Amino acid sequence: MKLTTAEMSAFLMYRMPRPLQTHTINQFFPNRVPIRDSYALEQYLEKRVTTAAGPKTALALSGGIDSAILARFMPKGSIAYTFKCVVPGMQVTDETPIAAEYAKACGLEHRVVEIYWEDFERYADALMRRKGAPIHSIEVQIYKAALRAKQDGIERLIFGEAADAIYGGQSNILSKDWRFGEFVERFTYVMPYAALREFELPVEPIRAYEKDGIVDPYRFMSNIYIQESVASYLNPSALAELEFVLPYAETRLDVELDYSRIRRGENKYLVREVFQRLYPDFAVPQKLPMPRPMNEWMRDWNGPKRPEFWPHCTDGMTGDQKWLVWALERILNLDEE
Repeated sequence: MKLTTAEMSAFLMYRMPRPLQTHTINQFFPNRVPIRDSYALEQYLEKRVTTAAGPKTALALSGGIDSAILARFMPKGSIAYTFKCVVPGMQVTDETPIAAEYAKACGLEHRVVEIYWEDFERYADALMRRKGAPIHSIEVQIYKAALRAKQDGIERLIFGEAADAIYGGQSNILSKDWRFGEFVERFTYVMPYAALREFELPVEPIRAYEKDGIVDPYRFMSNIYIQESVASYLNPSALAELEFVLPYAETRLDVELDYSRIRRGENKYLVREVFQRLYPDFAVPQKLPMPRPMNEWMRDWNGPKRPEFWPHCTDGMTGDQKWLVWALERILNLDEE
C-alpha cells in the first residue's frame, strides 16, 4: 500500500494515485448502452431501475435532478436515503428539504442519514485499507449510508452518480477550450509542490486528451475523472458488502456533446429534458456537489506533521484541499502502522 512520490503527487492532482492505471469505466461496465437523445436515456433509466428495484432495494436521493429522475421509477413505498452533513452550531448546505419533496411526489419513504466529522475519523482508515489508497471524502458518507441501509434490511442501493461526467454536467470545466497549461491549473485539486517537499507533476492523464495544445475537457472528464467518481462508490459499497447500481454509468453518449448548449447555460441538457418531462411542476434546481462542509470541519486543523510535507502547507487552502492532504498523511501513517 506504500505510495511512491509519483502516486502521492497524482492523488493531490487528480484524487487518484494511479489515474492512467486504474480501471476504466468500460471495465466496470463493459456493455454500456449508447444514448443519442433524452428519450432513449429516459427509457433505459426506467428499465434499469425497474429491474433493480424490489423490497430490499433503496435509492440514494439528493437534491439534484439525477437521482430525482431515478426516484420516479422506484416502486411506491421504497426507501430513499438523503445525506445530511451536521456541523454543531452552524448552518450548512442541506439537501434534505428538496429531496423530501421529490420523495413525496414519488410516494417514497424518505429517511435522512446524518453525517458528522467523527464519521470520517471512524471510517476513513478501513476505507483506505480496502482501497489501498487515500480516499475521496464522499466515500465516508456513502459507507455510512450503506451501513444504515444494511441495518434497515436493504441489500442494494441505487445511485445517480456519473451523469455529470457522461452528459456534460461540469459546466465550469466545459465552459471553454483550454490551453494545456491552463487546464492543468484549472483541474488540479492541489498542486503537488504546494504540499510535498519531493514531488512530481504527472500531467500524462491530461496530455492524453490534448491536441495541438488544446485539451478536450469533455473527453478528459468522461474518461479520466469518471474513474475516480465511480471508484468512490465502488469502494465503500464493497466494504459494506452492499450491491450498488449506477444506471447512468451503464450508458454512454453516442453523439457529439453540444458544447454550444452547455455554454449557453444548458449543462447536462439531455438529463434536464428528462427531468422536465417527469417533474413538469418543479424548477430545475441549482447544481450542487454532494454536500460536505469541509471548510467548517477542517477549519481548526493545523496541517500535516510528517516530514514529506512542507510545514504550514495547508494555510490558505480550502477545506476540500485540506482533506486531500489530511487523507494522504493518514494513509502514510497507516503504512507505518
